[in-house]
Amino acid sequence: MVGSIAAIGAGIAVIGAGLGIGQVGGKAMEGIARQPEAASKIQTAMIIAAALIEGVALFGVVVAFLGNNPQ
Repeated sequence: MVGSIAAIGAGIAVIGAGLGIGQVGGKAMEGIARQPEAASKIQTAMIIAAALIEGVALFGVVVAFLGNNPQ
């Protein structure tokens, strides 16, 4: 039972990361469409934000699987 709870936690973390990256990408595309001359700055900020979101998601997955250790 504990393993399935850890898998659910990992799944929620990954879903959250997917939603976050989707929001970041969508808003970045809107910003580039509105102001094309700022595309390089927007792209750099978008990549950094996506990397941070992925890091948090990976941390959530690791914590979910570490909680899978029934003693």
